[in-house]
Amino acid sequence: MVAQFRIHSLTWLCSFRHMERVLSLGLGPLAVGTVGLLILLKVIQRLRDKQNVQDKVVVITGASSGLGKECARLFHAAGARLILCGRDQKRLQQVVEELTAIPSGKTQTYAPCTVTFDLSDTALVAKAAEEILKCHGHVDVLINNAGISYRGNILDTHVSVQRDVMETNYFGPVALTQAILPSMVDRRSGHIVVISSVQGKISIPYRSAYAASKHATQAYFDCLRAEVDRFGLQVSVISPGYIRTNLSINAVTGDGSKYGVMDKTTAHGRDPVDIAHAVLKAVRHKQKDVVLAGPLPTVAIYLRTLCPALFFKVMASRAIKEQKLKEE
Repeated sequence: MVAQFRIHSLTWLCSFRHMERVLSLGLGPLAVGTVGLLILLKVIQRLRDKQNVQDKVVVITGASSGLGKECARLFHAAGARLILCGRDQKRLQQVVEELTAIPSGKTQTYAPCTVTFDLSDTALVAKAAEEILKCHGHVDVLINNAGISYRGNILDTHVSVQRDVMETNYFGPVALTQAILPSMVDRRSGHIVVISSVQGKISIPYRSAYAASKHATQAYFDCLRAEVDRFGLQVSVISPGYIRTNLSINAVTGDGSKYGVMDKTTAHGRDPVDIAHAVLKAVRHKQKDVVLAGPLPTVAIYLRTLCPALFFKVMASRAIKEQKLKEE
């Protein structure tokens, strides 16, 4: 036993002395240099893969307000050829006037085109896609941003409301994507972005229709990413937490009426400008899945996967707490 210990000790000592000789030969700095070179190569690779949006044709749905409008401002300033989509032509035109009034500076900018249609009416989406493609002959980037939120108790919610939310948040973007997709496949070029939500990864009480639509969105675009990879197309799913917009005010309730309230969580949400910057970054760096949430929602996402029983208890407790607040 003692002899074996001595052998191990001698072996360790020889290895240590060998390491000392290697370092004395100047291989220590060489190792550091190698690591530095690898980091540099990674940075160069990232820069080479970076997608420039200058002169790219970028379609943005829900572009008349909120996050869509902020995305329009950023992509316009970056030199993209915008096609702004929404239900209200007058509001879209106001955005166009605001953008064209901004001095272009060193970057060449272009007056945006507009296409008016209701994304929830999937029968009209194919025709709208034709108008979109007529603007510049192709689409480089499609940003599916338009959406509607929901607040309500499942017991008091009509199935038609669940269906309406799915039409706007899921079937609408799917219909537009599939109408634009063949032209991207033909060109072997294109990037599809969808604004989902943290609630596409976890569900919270009294958001059933919204969470269901975002879960469906996440699943569909994950499948799409895998299927179009062979054509060189990019797919990005952006999942923000609460954003400081009018989403909760415009949300529908169980009977289809407007919620009309600015939730505290929404009022204290992230600035839509920050989320728009993240969208631009996702396009430039071809990011596949981006979660933009604080520590608690991020922990909840992992908790749902790693310890679902605990997650379910937390959500049940939250449901009881919210119900008591409504009854007060």
